[in-house]
Order: sequence, then C-alpha cells, then structure tokens
Amino acid sequence: MTPTLVRHHRHTESSAPADGASRARDWAEIQERMLAPLYEAVYTRLEVGPATRMLSLGCGSGLALLMAVGRGASVTGVDTDPDRLALARTRLLPASDERGAPATAPLLTESVAEAADSGPHHLITAFTPIGCEADDGEDLVRALETAVPSADRRATVVLTGWGPPERCATESVLRVAGRLADDGRGPGGGWRGPRRDDLEDVAFRAGLRPDGSGRVACPFGYADMDSAVRGLLSTRLFEAAVRATDRWQVEKELAEALHPHRRPDGTVWMSNVFRYLVCTT
Repeated sequence: MTPTLVRHHRHTESSAPADGASRARDWAEIQERMLAPLYEAVYTRLEVGPATRMLSLGCGSGLALLMAVGRGASVTGVDTDPDRLALARTRLLPASDERGAPATAPLLTESVAEAADSGPHHLITAFTPIGCEADDGEDLVRALETAVPSADRRATVVLTGWGPPERCATESVLRVAGRLADDGRGPGGGWRGPRRDDLEDVAFRAGLRPDGSGRVACPFGYADMDSAVRGLLSTRLFEAAVRATDRWQVEKELAEALHPHRRPDGTVWMSNVFRYLVCTT
C-alpha cells in the first residue's frame, strides 16, 4: 500500500472508542439510507398502503418504518439495539391528526413477543440482511418462530440478504471484519459472506413457503472516506474485529480496503445488489 492511503482517513473523532449512541447516530445519518431502494422495491411489489399492518424485525433507527407510514401503513418495530430504537422513536413521533388530537405512536420495542402481541400483522419484514455473521440466520429463525404464530393467517414475510459477491463491491471491504476478528486462535466473528440458499434455508426452518423473490441495486455512496469508515463501522459487523485488535487498526485497514472505491472528487462509491425472498405463512 502507498503511504497516501492512511492520509485519506484522519483518525480523529472516529478513532476514539465509540459508544452505542454514536454508532446509532452514524447508522441513522450515514448508513441506513443505503437500503432505501430495497425498502421501496418491497413496498411497491407488495402494494403496502393504508390496509397494511406491518411488523418490522430489526427495524434499526426507523427509516423503513417511516417509509411505510408514508404509504399509510400501521407499523410495529423490533430491534435489540436500544440506541437505534431511541432514534426510531424520535423519527416516528406522531403528529396531530386532522382534528388536532395527538395521534397514537407506533409500538417500538426490544421484545419480539411484545411486538407480536400487538398484531395480528399482515406483513412481517426482516430488512437486516442475513448471511453476514455465522449465527444471524439462527437469530432470525427464533424471532420468526415467535412472531409468525400471532400474524394474520395468510401473512406475508419478507427476508433479505446480500446478492452474489461478484455483484457486491462492498463484500471485499467487509472481509476485513472477518480477517481482523480472527486472532490466530480461530474465527472470532464478523463477516462470513452470503451463501446462495441463506434466505431459503431460514424460510424452511421457520415453516414459511417461498412465493417469489427479487433483486435490488443498493449502491453505497459516501461524501468522503471518513463518512465511509464511520458508516460501515455503524453496521456492527466490525465489533468482533475491534475487540480482537483495536479501533484504530480496524479503521486503518478499512480505509485501505475502501481506497480502490474512492473517486477523484473524494467520494466513495460501491455498487451492490441485495436479494429479497417473499414468503407466506
């Protein structure tokens, strides 16, 4: 690597240990919007609107919920990250209705069981792409086993994952997470990469019936190298790497991996394709 690589990313604020609130803000302000084309494609295909009662598993800081509400849907969200949930609550603060009375805030919770009890729901979405870590499919199956029994009898469930590695430029960058997480004593977590049948495997184990699929282009674009590093760190895929090494080392190697995707104007751009699987209960 040339010495100029390190200078493209300044280890200043982002080099300090990041707390959960900082990572959640970076997710909401930088990274979450990268998946907006995926949300929109699913909502358009399923004709999400005023008749839709949606449960979002892994709702993050609420962008997917906000887009569904904009179509008139009623939404419930679940996420295990309390800092992301706090931002989602702020985003989804209800406005007054047309008579001036306070509208009802959507339920946002860390408990899948509590969210499921607020149903029945017509649509369950899992917009956090699976196939990134070794056990993320297991976690999703458990969540679906809790959520699906309370759903509408013919509910739709949407699972999402990364597309083929050869069509996802970010895949090579995310490999840094898996490499650094391995401390020499075996895999330490982080990125494992998608497999061809990840979504179908989860659907089968959760007792769902696949009923169509699609692919959506979701390019990752950042204003500069610092934004790219902060955005990718906010995905939580690098947490095992930070534990195995340190944050400065992870940032340095992440910036080096991003360098081929840096444009002459300083922006960072990576083309990606994501896949979704539509299932019925």
